[in-house]
Amino acid sequence: MPTAFGNFHNFCRDSTLPVCNLFKESPTRAGPGFGGCDLRGIHLSRGRYLANLGSILWCGAAVVTALFLLWRSERKRAAVGRREMQLFLVGYLLISICEIFTVGGFPLNAKTRIAFTGIHLGLITATTWVLLLNAVVGYQLLDDGTPLSLGLMVLSAAAIFVGTGYIALDTGYGWTGHFNSSLLDPDRNIGLYVLYLLAPLVFLALFCVLEVVLVLRVLGEVKPLVYLAAAVLLFAIGQIFQYVISTHICRGTHHAIDGALFETLFTLLAVVMLWGFWSSITEDDWPMQVQVPSTSLEAYP
Repeated sequence: MPTAFGNFHNFCRDSTLPVCNLFKESPTRAGPGFGGCDLRGIHLSRGRYLANLGSILWCGAAVVTALFLLWRSERKRAAVGRREMQLFLVGYLLISICEIFTVGGFPLNAKTRIAFTGIHLGLITATTWVLLLNAVVGYQLLDDGTPLSLGLMVLSAAAIFVGTGYIALDTGYGWTGHFNSSLLDPDRNIGLYVLYLLAPLVFLALFCVLEVVLVLRVLGEVKPLVYLAAAVLLFAIGQIFQYVISTHICRGTHHAIDGALFETLFTLLAVVMLWGFWSSITEDDWPMQVQVPSTSLEAYP
């Protein structure tokens, strides 16, 4: 019995996803489209379009915000997981840069866009993995910020990045021909379906579970969960815009914008709330050393 598991066609028909750039039906590869509302955006010249100016602007704001949060994290010198949180922010910053070219539709030739797409997909999976490991760091199973902790995080994330990126690039460029069957309807690619769509959701869900247990059972706090709940809600709203409302926005605006613009915005807000959650459960600085004045024994009778 046929199953839709692994198929990207309907997702690409109704949404603007970076993975869609890999398939031959994609307008970015001079294909006929996926049969939905193809985003065109702003007409430039010689048949070129700036597909998603709103996403590009929000990606620019995300880059600036990530840099600011990196600086603020650097100032929290006593915070648990400071370096690990900075690794997550670097990943988010790089994702935002790639998104300018993959989802934003900045004019590029097809081969260059495929390269950005492979990097983008690899970064999404690796960065959500880094976020999950940030939750593990909170339990202090290893000392945070040490070469061992950072090394394990970087090496494992690099392996995930390379694996996901390779499958994406081999799909788009057809290096081995193994994924050529996935290039046309129904655009079935099990590897990318698992690594790009499912794995990040699993990582995010585990992150939330671990953080809730940490805050309630270990720290005995409730207030920080407001930030975490806000982050989850904002992220969920972004996904609804991306996967549910996007096609209706596209048709209503005559191919000018779609839900990707709002997904980028709400993901940015979710990342800010995540940082606020992390900041609320960590110390800003080292505890002040209390100096006890020495007493003089000379006056003792």
